[in-house]
Amino acid sequence: MIREFIYKYYIDPVRFDQPYNPVETLTYAIFLIIGVYAVYRWLRYAKVPVDGRFILATLPYVVFGGVIRVVQDAHLISSDWQFLLTTPLIFFVIFFVTAGVLVITTTLARKGVITDYIPWYAGTGAAAALVAFSILVSFGLSRGILHPEVAVIILTLAAVTSLLVYGVLRYLFRWEYVADPLYKVLIFGQLLDASATSYGIDLHPLAYIEQHVVGSNLIEWTGTAFVMFPLKLVVIIPGIWVLERYRHEGSSDLWHLIVLAMIVVGLAPGIRDMVRMMFYV
Repeated sequence: MIREFIYKYYIDPVRFDQPYNPVETLTYAIFLIIGVYAVYRWLRYAKVPVDGRFILATLPYVVFGGVIRVVQDAHLISSDWQFLLTTPLIFFVIFFVTAGVLVITTTLARKGVITDYIPWYAGTGAAAALVAFSILVSFGLSRGILHPEVAVIILTLAAVTSLLVYGVLRYLFRWEYVADPLYKVLIFGQLLDASATSYGIDLHPLAYIEQHVVGSNLIEWTGTAFVMFPLKLVVIIPGIWVLERYRHEGSSDLWHLIVLAMIVVGLAPGIRDMVRMMFYV
């Protein structure tokens, strides 16, 4: 019975690329909370300062994760190794890659080999993302399918809506703290996800679907994927308000990691969906 439960709710959705189910969604949410705290404890043990500079330097790895996920979507890996690039295993893969580079660069900085680990840490992530994207470009050119205009449309939609939301929060709500670069990235990442989902389901020639439980139900109920924008606002606005209320209470490191987690859950799938639609996979 336990075996059937595990296969039904965890293994088969990965093997057959099925939408997320409620059990799977709740489990991953719990893992995310545990993961953030575990990373927080590890970084404190390693004495790595977690601040805005560190979070921004980690973003290339978020982009790398979104792009490398499309490598699996394109079936460029035919062996069972491909399952390492599916959810949730890909989170562990990206974590160990990121942690490995972080350990190497911080160690080199402590020994005086390099003066500042941040440029090397961020640069390695950017290089990895570029290599992964280059592989996809080569794949797209070999098939004669490469549509950069898709990225232009999605990025423009995300940028415009992000500016609108930022303007409302900054000048109408008078939340001066949203000028923090981390909040700006958080807003953009979440709205990039909404833009990619909306375009993919309502406008893209291929029949993409929303895999998350809440989003898929709302889309079915309203008849349009653009309902993702108000759904994101329900998350973004209270989320930023709560984050700022507790910003100066407790651990600054943990606060920054929570912000990073909120950025990741929007930016990573947004990047993945956008890149996927560029190559029609």
